Amino acid sequence: MLESKRIVASIEARMTSSRLPGKVLMTAIDEMSMLEFMIHRVRESTLIDDIVVATTINSEDDVIVRLCDELNVKSYRGSENDVLLRVLEAHIEFSSDIVVELTGDCPLIDHKILDEVIQVYLDGNYDYVSNSHVRSFPMGLDVEVFSTDFLKKINKIAITEEDREHVSLHMYKSKKFRTKEVIAPDDLFWPELRITLDDWGDYYFIKSIIAEFYKKCSFNFLSREIISFIKANPDLLELLKDVRKSDHSNEEIAQK
Repeated sequence: MLESKRIVASIEARMTSSRLPGKVLMTAIDEMSMLEFMIHRVRESTLIDDIVVATTINSEDDVIVRLCDELNVKSYRGSENDVLLRVLEAHIEFSSDIVVELTGDCPLIDHKILDEVIQVYLDGNYDYVSNSHVRSFPMGLDVEVFSTDFLKKINKIAITEEDREHVSLHMYKSKKFRTKEVIAPDDLFWPELRITLDDWGDYYFIKSIIAEFYKKCSFNFLSREIISFIKANPDLLELLKDVRKSDHSNEEIAQK
């Protein structure tokens, strides 16, 4: 039964981001880093059995490993550029059956959405399920689910540099596999919205959201509440007006 499989979330994180170096350890609130904040939010999932932070062998990432040790979170160190192999090795090391693939630039990941995407995978006969390869949710709420065995298969056939850098790219771009997109309900449908940490504007935007909710909700506030807050305070979007968009677009845009 799939339900008996070991479900492990991996978070890709490194200090040498080209756009915003050190972003995963930038302050979220008080003395807490963005990565620590994200880990606590992932821990709210009812379906995830464990978490591993997949970082690199670079000395700059020693600090990430130390943080993981302090938080009693598993970490794995692998290639900086071959992210696919790094993530695969991490899940082999910690005996994962099902991979919940996350990136460290999503500190506001929503545990309810995590569980929804995982449940779609568990209930269906799919190789790959996500809410991001067809964009309907805001960027920064991205969840991808597939098996470790499937990732082993992809590791053997994904040969381009782009495939290796973006773990799941070949899974859905090749059109060869059973994929399933999870589309946002109306109150979460905002594909143009950024809640992802990639630039200074993103950073101040996310910090504003955390400052609004953390003291009263701890780590439990939901993306619905975030969106309602943004719509009630549209001036916050000015923080994002000059952010640099990602060079890599991994999704289509859902139409409603």
